[in-house]
Amino acid sequence: DNTTLECELIHDMAVETGMRFTIREGGKTVGTGVIVEIHE
Repeated sequence: DNTTLECELIHDMAVETGMRFTIREGGKTVGTGVIVEIHE
């Protein structure tokens, strides 16, 4: 499945386009993805 996600981080974090990320909830992986665009 594919989706588009826009989010705002609550802590400063160094991220770059192309970096991979994982979304976890309750110790379980619920999603993974790649950063394709950064809005400042």
